[in-house]
Amino acid sequence: MKKLWRRFKNSFFWFSFRRDPVAIASFSILVILTILSFSAPWIAPHDVYESASIDIMDSELPPAWMEEGSSNYLLGTDIQGRDMLSAMLYGMRLSILIGLGAVCLQAFLGVMIGLIAGYVGGKVDSFLMRVADVQLSFSTLMVAIIISAIFQLAFGLSKYEELAVPLLVVIIGLAEWPQYGRTVRASVLGEKKKEYVEAARVIGLPRWWIMFRHILPNTLSPVLVISTVQVANAIMSEAALSFLGLGMPVTKPSLGSLINSGFEYIFSGSWWITLFPGVLLVTLVVVINLLGDWVRDVLNPKLYKR
Repeated sequence: MKKLWRRFKNSFFWFSFRRDPVAIASFSILVILTILSFSAPWIAPHDVYESASIDIMDSELPPAWMEEGSSNYLLGTDIQGRDMLSAMLYGMRLSILIGLGAVCLQAFLGVMIGLIAGYVGGKVDSFLMRVADVQLSFSTLMVAIIISAIFQLAFGLSKYEELAVPLLVVIIGLAEWPQYGRTVRASVLGEKKKEYVEAARVIGLPRWWIMFRHILPNTLSPVLVISTVQVANAIMSEAALSFLGLGMPVTKPSLGSLINSGFEYIFSGSWWITLFPGVLLVTLVVVINLLGDWVRDVLNPKLYKR
């Protein structure tokens, strides 16, 4: 462990990170937001999943610093009487989990399909890439809306609300795997012509061993770059679906469902229900994207400015 830590401290990755104040600030904010979200059960003033602690008479209370505000609700309450600060902490945790889960699924599908298409080639490559092309011809949000709507019609709204989190992971994951598939395929096409792959073939190594043991590790750098950006895209996709009523239900707060629940009341004076979750969502997505841009520059020496 000490040896690995020493190698990390002497690496170009750590050296470039220390020299980039934007990367440091983005990483720090992301870590703080992540810790706060996953600590919600312990640090949130109220449990938004405990119906006994929610009073409908406290609905639409303004933030504590306003005239009608209450010190019990620092950022006010929503239309159900839930504490906004607590709902935002729980909602951010749910949004991050959905984003990470969706990226893991789309990365797995995209890497496997891209690896097989690039190495096997021929009709297999043509078929898999045509499937990717067809899916890319539709917007990610459109694919997600179609899958979500079909599931709700087939199994009902109550079943959808019960399985909302895993379903959103699957929906967003299936909608965005072509990004990984095409990138990995392009990397594999370049790698499989190199001498180390030819040497592995000559000594009789199995095809699957060459693919997963030799080629795959050399194609993971672009996957890491894509993943940092795709986490932000997945969080935005969840927020967009929830805003359209096809994502998280109102009873399970996410940043998107919180924005949706207060949108129709924003012009009646209850602006905080939408504004605070919206600012938090934008902050989360921006810091992830800034961190992704930095990772891209570090892993691509041609783009990195010394």
